[in-house]
Amino acid sequence: MKHSMDQDILKVLLTEEEIRRRVQEIGKELYDRFEDKNPLFVGVLNGCFMFMADLVRATQVRSQMEFIGVSSYQNGTKSSGVVQITRDLQHDITGRNIIIVEDILDSGNTLAYLRGYLKSKGAGSVTIVTLLDKPSRRREDIVADYAGFVVPDEFVVGYGLDYAQSYRNLPYIGVLKPEVYSK
Repeated sequence: MKHSMDQDILKVLLTEEEIRRRVQEIGKELYDRFEDKNPLFVGVLNGCFMFMADLVRATQVRSQMEFIGVSSYQNGTKSSGVVQITRDLQHDITGRNIIIVEDILDSGNTLAYLRGYLKSKGAGSVTIVTLLDKPSRRREDIVADYAGFVVPDEFVVGYGLDYAQSYRNLPYIGVLKPEVYSK
């Protein structure tokens, strides 16, 4: 299906089907690990929402969900390096097995901060799941426990990932044309 946003996409990096298949695989792995552990999925807003919905359904374990708002981009294309919590957790996480769900692990600033923050709030364990891993941009010493795809250092959008709050609703992951974000 053609989308009006397709004209801004240089190339499709991951198709809807490739994403669906990989999310199912990660869900199975999480099921095997957390079957009887009642984990708390903590989605990092806003980019995680599509991935998290599909991942939680694919995992099929008794669990709860929460969302945390974190900002380090301020509508730019590169992380500012300053992480701010814009929406905190609403429940006590003491002793809980936390599964952080993130759209992309890039510089690592956000996830390194969040891992420490959740541990300081008493999390029993913190597992990081990211749809995309961009190791070429890493500044923090952090590795996802589960990563969907390793991607090159290109500006990607779709399936929850945005540029200035747009393109999140594309069903695939594509590389945004540089002229779109260089204006």
